[in-house]
Amino acid sequence: MFGEKFKRKYALTDKGVQNVKKGTFWTVIVNIVVMGGVSVLYLLMINLMNILKDNHAVMNTVLIFILLAVFVLLSYITHIQQYTATYGLVYGEVKNTRISLAEKLRKLPLGYFNKKDIADLTETIMGDVNRMEHVWSHVLGYLHGSFISTGIIAIFLLIYDWRLAIACLWGVPVAFTLLFGSRKWTSKASERLKKAAIRVSDGIQETLENIMEIRSTNQVERYLQGLYRKIDEHEKVMIKGELLSGIFVNAASVIMRLGVATTILVGTNLIVHGRIDFMILFLFLMVITRIYAPFDQSLALIAEMFVSQVSANRMMEIYDLQVASGKDTFEPAGHDIEFHHVSFAYENNDVLKDVSFIAKEGEVTALVGPSGSGKSTCAKLAARLFDVTNGIITVGGIDINSVDPEILLSDYSMVFQEVVLFDDSIKENIRLGKRGATDEEVYKAAKAANCDEFVQKLPDGYDTQIGENGTKLSGGERQRISIARALLKDAPIVLLDEATASLDVENETKVQEALSTLLVNKTVLFIAHRMRTVQSADKIIVLENGKVKEEGTPSQLYEMNGLYHHMVDLQKESAAWKVENN
Repeated sequence: MFGEKFKRKYALTDKGVQNVKKGTFWTVIVNIVVMGGVSVLYLLMINLMNILKDNHAVMNTVLIFILLAVFVLLSYITHIQQYTATYGLVYGEVKNTRISLAEKLRKLPLGYFNKKDIADLTETIMGDVNRMEHVWSHVLGYLHGSFISTGIIAIFLLIYDWRLAIACLWGVPVAFTLLFGSRKWTSKASERLKKAAIRVSDGIQETLENIMEIRSTNQVERYLQGLYRKIDEHEKVMIKGELLSGIFVNAASVIMRLGVATTILVGTNLIVHGRIDFMILFLFLMVITRIYAPFDQSLALIAEMFVSQVSANRMMEIYDLQVASGKDTFEPAGHDIEFHHVSFAYENNDVLKDVSFIAKEGEVTALVGPSGSGKSTCAKLAARLFDVTNGIITVGGIDINSVDPEILLSDYSMVFQEVVLFDDSIKENIRLGKRGATDEEVYKAAKAANCDEFVQKLPDGYDTQIGENGTKLSGGERQRISIARALLKDAPIVLLDEATASLDVENETKVQEALSTLLVNKTVLFIAHRMRTVQSADKIIVLENGKVKEEGTPSQLYEMNGLYHHMVDLQKESAAWKVENN
């Protein structure tokens, strides 16, 4: 019942499967104990009727009340155990599931995130796990436990009186057959609902992220109307899905409850013909009041269990993804980065084609070229943020694809064009570059990256909280913090992708001076669009359309009168451009 297929079907961990087993066990015990209470009440009724005939039956009544007290105590203990085994353990499973999903995502190649929408992934970690939590805690243990306990009770009822047992229980298998037969339609409705929910999340996220552009271009009304349409569509899909599942659930409940009528009809007929006495019918009527109870909650939520298959499948898709793995040791002979006939494609779009070059240790190697030529892709491939499509990249003679990315990245410091900061202090954002770094080390790196100038003006200095992704800082200030973080790490390989793009000329010069001092004897791969920022590079690789077009020192390339010469001249012309009023 609880094999590997069950585990995958409901996206459970091994611990989660054990929790479901415990929940099922205690549900069985609770249901049997409750049914035992019905038996005690039945004995009490028989004894009370005997009292009317024989006063000596009082002692039996005392004994029955003792049994009732034992029943109450057992009921309390077993219900506590059931609650702990279903809700208490499952809430821990939810935490572990979210952490395991996040860990899985952390280890995936970045290429995966180019194919997936962030709102979709957020919906999986939050919405899908929430839906599965309800199924794990409210449905699985209760449902399987109810099936088992009902089966055990049914055996005793059939032995006691098979005619009334059939009249009482026939509705249960029929009701669940109807409900399980509806899963084809409910699953499709769930898929439509999930897609509609993701469209709403996408719309909200897009609106919030681009609110400045939307307001500045007077597009507020148009964007809101589009968002309203998505919300209305989600509401319509939800109503249709709820109506569909409601029809099947209520129909199943009605069919199951018909067992009450058939029990009365069959029991009355048997009494009339003298085959049973009234007390036996009374017993089965009391049994009916309890035997359906375990299924009440499960019936109401079993449609949710079918719907949850969509969520479980989405979670398992992430679990089944191949992570970027490799050896847990990295001992290169130096830190030369060499591209050997490297090609790379985003899906079917070729970005790099047969690229070969060497970025030597102790030198600054600059990558330049028109937009879309593959410069940033080269930097990301060099750090194994993506895996190459063809060819290999080596560091110190070791193929980086053979090394675990986390081990590999311990030798890298990176500053990319898009800076990511956390809602914490400036000091702690810089300290991310080196766990356990002292305050003095943080301040030294910050000064080298020219952060001191603006930090000293802030109310709490380096302890100032900067908001989500540094919203309280300017673009240039955010980028300088990112540079300080990389300098603090002091790794042998440094990747700089447009690292000074958001700085003014004065600060750009200061940061370049700091970099030229602190990056000595390191392997530096530097990407820039401004040609004047690469004049001090030891070597320049010129890319065009994903291929190496030119290679050499700045002076050599300029004398070649090729693409690099053309780009330098164009930027000189643009620097002289000015607005004239006629």
